[in-house]
Amino acid sequence: METIEYDVVIVGGGTAGSVVASRLSADPAVRVCLIEGGPSDVGDQRVLRLRNWLSLLESEYDYDYPIVPQPRGNSYLRHSRARVLGGCSSHNTMISLLPPPGDFADWVNAGATGWSYDEMVPLFKRLAITIVPVASQDRNPLAEDFVEACRTALGVPIVEDFNAAPFADGAGFFPVGYFPETGVRSSASVAYLHPHLDRPNLTILTGHWAFDLDPGNGVSVRHGDQVKVIKARHEYVVSAGAIDTPRLLLLSGIGPAADLERLGIRVRHDLPGVGENLLDHPESLILWESSRPIPPMSAMDSDAGLFVRRDPAAERPDLMFHLYQIPFTVNTERLGYDVPEHGFGMTPNVPRPRSAGRLTLAGADPAAKPLLDFRYFTDPGGHDERTIVDGLRLAREVAATEPFASWIAREIAPGPALRSDEELSAYGRAAHHTVYHPAGTCRMGAPGDPAAVVDPELRLRGVPNVRIADASVFPLMPSVNPMVTVLLIGERAADLISAGLAGRRDGGGRG
Repeated sequence: METIEYDVVIVGGGTAGSVVASRLSADPAVRVCLIEGGPSDVGDQRVLRLRNWLSLLESEYDYDYPIVPQPRGNSYLRHSRARVLGGCSSHNTMISLLPPPGDFADWVNAGATGWSYDEMVPLFKRLAITIVPVASQDRNPLAEDFVEACRTALGVPIVEDFNAAPFADGAGFFPVGYFPETGVRSSASVAYLHPHLDRPNLTILTGHWAFDLDPGNGVSVRHGDQVKVIKARHEYVVSAGAIDTPRLLLLSGIGPAADLERLGIRVRHDLPGVGENLLDHPESLILWESSRPIPPMSAMDSDAGLFVRRDPAAERPDLMFHLYQIPFTVNTERLGYDVPEHGFGMTPNVPRPRSAGRLTLAGADPAAKPLLDFRYFTDPGGHDERTIVDGLRLAREVAATEPFASWIAREIAPGPALRSDEELSAYGRAAHHTVYHPAGTCRMGAPGDPAAVVDPELRLRGVPNVRIADASVFPLMPSVNPMVTVLLIGERAADLISAGLAGRRDGGGRG
């Protein structure tokens, strides 16, 4: 079996892993290996063109994870996880939002010292991806009229830049990571890796799938029929995402000892929090048939949105909507609703969900997909369910307001006959979808927190040469689409590792 050695080995060439690899390999003295299970995106227009994102779902670029039956939510969801260099930034809508200050304050209060908003802003300013509001040539008249109707119906402002400080509720076109002149996404791969593919100290291994991490001896990867062991002199960074990072740890014997022993997996390190705190942004859908064909201009068919505070005294929004400029009917059709030739919808979304679930293994076979139990809409106070119901009602207010109202021929789902809270809740939960934002399964917390998997410096508890850098470390879900937050984790991880490497050199090899 071939063994290869580098200074830093990064498992997962996704959103954060791309950042870490790029930043560390900027130092020519540091040999970096980036391991990615999927293919390269270089020159692949199907991946690079942002508007193709829907065609990537449940394709060969997707690990495509089902979920276990849900007691109060939609059990038919498929969680798309990107199988391509750049990870979900090569696979998503590239909506690029800096969370409001209160989100990071919640993280600090949960034990994540060093992750305040003021400490994150400098990292945000140095991000390499190109973030611009949806360009004028991509602004669909339907979306423009939606934004205007939100202002009139709800009294919210029109927001020109959701990333302006401080974050404001309101309606507007999203900031998006793309190049408007070409429609190419500015993914983590495009921004952080493509310009540096010729660095002699950066090795990118695509098509290499990691199935075991032994912090003392290396990470085992499969490439076709070949197995390699790749070893890090300094440390390993696991950036495989909120599903595959805990999956790899559990397969490697790092996790709750009782669960591992029951599956016949040798316990390397008993760490109870691995796989716990599984979070997501659930959203439902109100679907309309359009009164006329919808013009084709768009950046990625979900270009505008709305953030609103249901409680005016709240310090940040607690309800969010995407406007889908296409008939997103995957769940309503299953419930028996019509599929319009021309249609669009609003998606009431729970920004800070209070329901949390758990990821476990189905067995010891690395090829078996994990068990994802999100426990949607099970929070004891009913906050998540109530948010969806309120969202469906607010969406109807916007739909009754010009100039948006003139686009609507009829409400298809849930349908005007459903009016009560009970009816809207039952529909909203049955038709709810995911925005593909799993997080939290290797939660960051204070060093003494027994439920935390990593400390505020992203170090795996009890395993000094492993860090985790991806959405799995989220203590709580940010209020906004999380891609920027994952990029910030990558930037912060690179700083922490660089400091450790420098200390090791200055200390004569100790670190």
